[in-house]
Amino acid sequence: MKLNELSPAAGSTREAYRKGRGNGSGNGKTGGRGHKGQKARSGGGVRIGFEGGQMPLSRRVPKRGFNNIFAKPLEIINLSALNAFEDGETVTSEALLAKGILSKCEYGYKVLGNGKLNRKVTVQASAFSKSAKEAIEAAGGKAEVM
Repeated sequence: MKLNELSPAAGSTREAYRKGRGNGSGNGKTGGRGHKGQKARSGGGVRIGFEGGQMPLSRRVPKRGFNNIFAKPLEIINLSALNAFEDGETVTSEALLAKGILSKCEYGYKVLGNGKLNRKVTVQASAFSKSAKEAIEAAGGKAEVM
């Protein structure tokens, strides 16, 4: 087999459809744009969100509060998930990813106090809820903010 002998699988490629090449082509004259109107013109059409002069939905809906576009969202795990670790182990984002408890951890994770913790582990996280921190320390572990 040589590079010049390679070809795509049969039926996987198609000839480019050439618009406006005569009535016999099935897409001649207006080239699939219909007759007249804004969308028939070259460069015609309206921007995204434009509703023909009617007040657009994005402006009709009330805005409330503040949405920080620079916020770094934390992943969330519960105390009960930490029971997957052995006594004395250190829980890090890498360890959680390796065990499959977290599927991704871009900016860190926060531990919440849902469930019971039966292990004495050192947890290194970006943040802890108050109840989670108390429960980890009550079990004899450490809660370290990274």
